[in-house]
Amino acid sequence: MTVSHSTILLTLTFFLFLPSSNPLSDYTTLVYKTCATQTFNNHQLSLTLNSLFQQLIAQSSQHKFFRTTEAVDDDRAISGLFQCRDDISKEECFSCVNLLPQMSNTLCSDSISARVQLDGCYFHYETEETAGESRSNSLLHKECGKAAVEYAEFKEVMEEAFATLESGILNSNGFYSMNYKWVKIMAQCEGALETCDCSSCVNDAVLVGKEECGSSLSAQIYLDRCFISYDIFGNSVPGARRNGNTERLAAIIVGGAVAVFVAFALMSMLKSRFRKDEYE
Repeated sequence: MTVSHSTILLTLTFFLFLPSSNPLSDYTTLVYKTCATQTFNNHQLSLTLNSLFQQLIAQSSQHKFFRTTEAVDDDRAISGLFQCRDDISKEECFSCVNLLPQMSNTLCSDSISARVQLDGCYFHYETEETAGESRSNSLLHKECGKAAVEYAEFKEVMEEAFATLESGILNSNGFYSMNYKWVKIMAQCEGALETCDCSSCVNDAVLVGKEECGSSLSAQIYLDRCFISYDIFGNSVPGARRNGNTERLAAIIVGGAVAVFVAFALMSMLKSRFRKDEYE
């Protein structure tokens, strides 16, 4: 068998210039969890909670928000809800919610109330002992990214982006996402929240973002009834230029190393093949 030099060159070119693919976001990544310290003290409560989970899973194939209550007996009940991010598909929502019961059992075993937040969905359940305890715009969790280098220009654009977000959520159905210059920013409220309450919650989240993550290039702010997040994109972001250059240099080095390795492996394989053909 004879392999031409042009065939080898074309093969090498194919491997070296394959387009890089970005993995899809993993909506099932755990963001945070909160568990009550008090636990169920009888088997019936645990059975009712499992029944509640099954209801939520069944509804997640059709809805991105659902709330229900399961009676334990004449005097007690467990209420619960789930919500998926509005920008993911129903299939992704269903897959996300399906993980929540097991994660709840692992992270908050038999707690009388719990909240588990994944990147793409969350659920919250509570008993009458804890009902209403967290029905406010209290901060549940925050994550702040790397600090901006050129802070003044970055802050100016973020102020504009936050203002646009606060305006946009007023005219939405509880979810608003946009790209403002080089910032991707979004907000979502609990599904049953009225527009006015949703706007108030998002405004509070923005204030938290400014105070807690004011110089950060990215952030996630979770309040009890809403969340906001923002991140930067593109190569000309004020405040991220030095970090961006470092990341691009690292990517070039890694990409070059991979290309050399693939070329070396391919040439070794072809060389072995030529030797085999010579002896046949």
